[in-house]
Amino acid sequence: MKELHLISFNYPYPPSYGGIIDVYYKIKALSESGIKVHLHCFVDNIPETSDQEIKNITENVFFYKKEKNPFYYFSMIPFAAAIRTSDALLENLTSIEAPILFEGLQTTQIIHRLKIKDNKLYLRFHNNESEYYKGLSSSEKNILKKIIYKIESLKFAHYQKRILKEFESVFCLSEKEFNDVDSISKNARLIHIFHGNETVKYLNGKGDYFLFHGDLSISDNKKALEETIRMFKTLPRHRLVVASDRAGDDLKKKINSIGNISLVPIETNENLRRLFENAHANILLSYQNSGTKVKLFNALYNSRFVIINQNITDDPALMSLCRTGSTSDEIRQQIIKAASEDYNENEARSKVLEKNYSDHANVKEMSKIIFKN
Repeated sequence: MKELHLISFNYPYPPSYGGIIDVYYKIKALSESGIKVHLHCFVDNIPETSDQEIKNITENVFFYKKEKNPFYYFSMIPFAAAIRTSDALLENLTSIEAPILFEGLQTTQIIHRLKIKDNKLYLRFHNNESEYYKGLSSSEKNILKKIIYKIESLKFAHYQKRILKEFESVFCLSEKEFNDVDSISKNARLIHIFHGNETVKYLNGKGDYFLFHGDLSISDNKKALEETIRMFKTLPRHRLVVASDRAGDDLKKKINSIGNISLVPIETNENLRRLFENAHANILLSYQNSGTKVKLFNALYNSRFVIINQNITDDPALMSLCRTGSTSDEIRQQIIKAASEDYNENEARSKVLEKNYSDHANVKEMSKIIFKN
């Protein structure tokens, strides 16, 4: 029986946002392929127990509390990495002999203490964190947060150059991340996003509304929504549904004042699936150039038209399945065009997605690399 340590930057359930979606469905795919997963999670507060869905796909689950010491802001180590270290983690990793997969650079602070143990170390490179925090700084309106994000970006720029060479392989989820890592350490491997979708939902005709969904506590998503709202205010004949569980009071008030825009909670994955199925088109915008966004797969597998800007994906095959625009005016024209059309692209999506982007194919390729001996 093959075994693997997996260190997650957060508890991967429910799989409700970007990186955690990739973590959860990766664990699920590893388990279904017969690999025992020893899961290690950094959390804000240690829960009394883990969810049954996690217990079903793991051998063990260990929790470690993030050490949110404000003095870490003055460290040369990025704050997101500095708060994720633990003596208990080191003890648990060394008590079970198995390769170690780190989920994101922010989980790697303990690596210098592991090298003397001759562990086989692997990294899931979720983001070029330096560019990610640079993008957050650019989108953020709060001056203090803008400065903090900028400093974190500079720290990660130095940190990743130093640490990426320590891994046997670095698993990148898009061509952009692959090229970023390859330019530094030459150990990059392209493993697409784990997303949990198995088959394309066959939908036809027209849906009832345009859909924007996302975590509105993230500045990039808030900026994208502001732009989307501006466009739909000039398109009163077209209905926009904003789906999010994290909308502030100011945003709720703003949306309630616009007749063709409504806000609905997501609450469960089943609710999100219904929102996808009834949507005519999805609006996905980003102002951060960070490879392929997980939300794109959910929309392509489960909904009708998908309208994106250039920062949602850099994958030509995925771009071919979307309507794209580089400017707000181009996005607006794509909205108008899609509204007049019936959807009939199921076969094209199925051919591209189910063959080349399935979790089964991803885990098979990753396992070959990790367990090559």
